[in-house]
Amino acid sequence: MITMVATDLYPLLFEPNLHHVIWGGDRLPSIKGLPADPEPVGESWEVSAVPTSTSIIANGPWAGQDLISVISRRPEEILGHEVARQYDNQLPLLVKLIDAKRDLSIQVHPNDEMARRVHGKRGKTEMWYVIDAAPGASLLAGFKREISQYEFRNRIEDNSIVEVLARHEVRPGDVFYIPAGRVHAICGGIFLAEVQQSSDVTYRIYDYNRPGMDGKPRQLHTELAAQAIDFRVPDEYRTVYIDEPNRANLVIDSPYFVVRVVDIQSPFHRNLIKYDSFIISLCIQGDCTLRIRETGHEISLREGHSCLIPAAIADYDVIPANAQGKTKLLDAFVNNKLLDIGHRVTRFLHITRQ
Repeated sequence: MITMVATDLYPLLFEPNLHHVIWGGDRLPSIKGLPADPEPVGESWEVSAVPTSTSIIANGPWAGQDLISVISRRPEEILGHEVARQYDNQLPLLVKLIDAKRDLSIQVHPNDEMARRVHGKRGKTEMWYVIDAAPGASLLAGFKREISQYEFRNRIEDNSIVEVLARHEVRPGDVFYIPAGRVHAICGGIFLAEVQQSSDVTYRIYDYNRPGMDGKPRQLHTELAAQAIDFRVPDEYRTVYIDEPNRANLVIDSPYFVVRVVDIQSPFHRNLIKYDSFIISLCIQGDCTLRIRETGHEISLREGHSCLIPAAIADYDVIPANAQGKTKLLDAFVNNKLLDIGHRVTRFLHITRQ
């Protein structure tokens, strides 16, 4: 556990990292203060250490440098001692904003074992926090009933797979945990935050027979998907959590990441040193200032923007920009707080399978 604070560390802001996709919308460029884009923008990779699209630091002495390079020089101080050890000095999470003007493809992600065996990469478990949704907007997560691989393949062949998927109408504040193996799709009219394992492995199952940005049909991965899918049906797909003002509300506590939503109207102290982890903080509503207690470093965090707080300095105050306003942050990190990891994994799997 790190006990000394490096005074040259500071909260990292990032340059816009937007991705064009066929199902995207037009709100992300505006949120990032950029000109309107003639092509649809579906994703903002808020904090990324995926080599194909890594974040570029926008502030302080490291401005202009990529996040992977900076972490490689200070892994334990930035990631946390235990995170650096477990993940080979690599950032294990990827945080995105997603603007779905149209339905995304129906897809599934492999777990760690399959992703490592087939691709030499990590698996992909993720969660969604709905920030905004058009009236009647919905998403797909899981099956209505258990089906066999034989039925799955037949329904892919006859384009009827949607008929057996569970559809959930959503509104702001709704949360869905999507473990590896769960079939899912974000549908049109939804704007959400996504926290996921740092992986770009996705198996596309069905894409409504539409072309991609290049005008060609997008590749499907039916056979790999059939191997990855968990066909079991839990009692509930939506995550139920307590959302109280002026506190850090626990939303997800999984072996891969912890997510809390901080909903405040006055200055709020966050001391997360005990978790021995970096903190990724996404401002969902209301601008604020983050002030590091040990070093005095301050940054302004605007609505729709994110920062990474190094583990060694994760003791800070959140100060809403408007005394009469409200600030809501989504915080993601790894929980290393003196817990038996095997016990947490077993307990979490038991809860999610009830």
